[in-house]
Amino acid sequence: MDELKGSAATRAKNKYNAQNYDSLRITAPKGRKAELQAHASQHGESLNKFVNRAIDNQVKQDNEKDAD
Repeated sequence: MDELKGSAATRAKNKYNAQNYDSLRITAPKGRKAELQAHASQHGESLNKFVNRAIDNQVKQDNEKDAD
């Protein structure tokens, strides 16, 4: 019985994620992931949040430079 609930819950989560999020796959040299996770954790963030913040900051910086 628990397997059916878990399986249905997993399907529901996957469906929600597919409808609401895009997925990006990034690669980094071995060991870099742990380094980035530790940095994010020190700042109270998940690795995903840290990467998204870094991307947002770089896009903002690039857009400001392009506007000049």
